[in-house]
Amino acid sequence: MNKICTNSRQTLEQQFSIQYSFPVFFSHDIFREDDPLLASVFSRAGEKSHTLLCFLDSGVLAERPSLIRRIENYAGKHPETMSLPAPVFTVEGGEACKNDPRIIDLLIQYIKEHRICRHSFIVAIGGGAVLDAVGYAAAIAHRGVRLIRIPTTVLAQNDAGIGVKNGINMEGRKNFIGTFAPPFAVINDFSFLETLPARELRSGIAEAVKVALIKDKVFFASLFEKRADLASFSPQSMEDMIHRCAALHMSHIGGGGDPFELGSARPLDFGHWSAHKLEEITRGTLNHGEAVSVGMALDSLYSYYLGILQENELQQIFSLLGDLGLPLSHPALADLDVGAALAEFQEHLGGGLAITLLTGIGSRKEVDRIDTSLMKRCINELLLHSGSEDSDFPGYTPLCEELP
Repeated sequence: MNKICTNSRQTLEQQFSIQYSFPVFFSHDIFREDDPLLASVFSRAGEKSHTLLCFLDSGVLAERPSLIRRIENYAGKHPETMSLPAPVFTVEGGEACKNDPRIIDLLIQYIKEHRICRHSFIVAIGGGAVLDAVGYAAAIAHRGVRLIRIPTTVLAQNDAGIGVKNGINMEGRKNFIGTFAPPFAVINDFSFLETLPARELRSGIAEAVKVALIKDKVFFASLFEKRADLASFSPQSMEDMIHRCAALHMSHIGGGGDPFELGSARPLDFGHWSAHKLEEITRGTLNHGEAVSVGMALDSLYSYYLGILQENELQQIFSLLGDLGLPLSHPALADLDVGAALAEFQEHLGGGLAITLLTGIGSRKEVDRIDTSLMKRCINELLLHSGSEDSDFPGYTPLCEELP
């Protein structure tokens, strides 16, 4: 009888964990020469002079022409903690910096030219797009250079600037290329908001509404109560909103169990499956916050017609968005291919489809399929009532059934 022999090999399994921690500061006018905050952030990496390169959003520079001089003067006043060996590099603001791969090449070349290493720093000052692009360059240079983000828009201060993602667009696909790379620190300087146009201020509030809808009924009530102050951009109301929104985003990223998005469910992307596509269709003329507002209106209406969101809650959502001056609809919805947009979003998520819907203000559920026929009817309803003074959105009888 023949004996069958098998060679067994042991399996080696590598396992380790890394603790990530970074502070998010809230302040005013951090480049005032006697302000200690920025210098103290560098001190967190050791008591020595740290080399840094500074990358600045062109839009911020246009509003603040003296900012480069102020940055250079600040560095000169704090040589014990920071050294700025090269001129401030101006990066084209807005989605343009994420659409042109040559910009990343320029950033990498600047990092190489000035011998920035993993123990140096990159400081990114600007809106979410510039933070994304510079953050991506910092993450891939030397496999990671320490990054300090200084967000200058409401949207970046309460969402994009405090997260762990970086990325650029490719061939019309938003954030197709990117990394997960937590920053060394984030500084939210409220003084940058003073020169923002109203549209940019308003756009950032959309993300606060989003996170309130999926996570915090009390925060939503506060936004609703203060909607007149927020619509007029009252500084104290805006700062309170940004602080709470940032805290909720950080809590979800740090405590949600999936900071690097290995799973498919991403509640913070509520309303985003259509928003990303609307941005692409309009080629950025509909900005991110506006697109998210339309996306939230669409998914809220869909949730209502499934019977999982109450009518009075839907009315509150629409009233808040409308009173804040955010759109509930846009003509580009007519060009939205629901099936294709959902397929692209599923690819973006990885794994199965996971769309966040509302089961109430402050509560949510994830579903793995969308009734495209019903979603198209919701789109048509939003298009029909776009610009209408009638906020009741009558249309058809709610189906009063949940997706399995």
